[in-house]
Amino acid sequence: MTELTSAAADYRAALVRFVEGRVRDRAAAEDIVHDVLLRVVEKQTQLRDETKLAPWLYQMTRNAIADHHRGARPSEELPEELAAPEPEPQALRELAECLTPFIERLPEHYREAFELSEVQGVTQQETARRLGISLSGAKSRVQRARAKLQDMVLECCTIERDHRGSIVDHECRRVCGCT
Repeated sequence: MTELTSAAADYRAALVRFVEGRVRDRAAAEDIVHDVLLRVVEKQTQLRDETKLAPWLYQMTRNAIADHHRGARPSEELPEELAAPEPEPQALRELAECLTPFIERLPEHYREAFELSEVQGVTQQETARRLGISLSGAKSRVQRARAKLQDMVLECCTIERDHRGSIVDHECRRVCGCT
């Protein structure tokens, strides 16, 4: 064990208390800290100034806590008062019809990536394979298509959002191809 990993291990009890205060589960806290200490061993060359060991450890620990919470969310049921109401099928069809002309106006390379990934539900990895481009290229094209669509829609339509930012209604301010 190197001097650095030995010093990091000295923080173990404090890190477990720190994590347990944020996840409210002793076993999960122990697991998270164990993973953090393993990362310390893997990434010890990244710490250039050993006097900054504590901030580095706590930042890695905060990141691990965030990862833990992100991983737990999909299996947890959303409280009913927070669940978004299901949009009416008619409202969904209207919104989809409104977006179609905008999607058609996208440059072809953005449109292809967007339609595969967002409309057809193909993974971005598969989108990249089908288009013969890198994964980062596919992600970039999808992101740029989203940004262009957002600009087009906001130029034409008024969007109403709920308190969580979800779209609940829209209205076209002028004739722009979506009505």
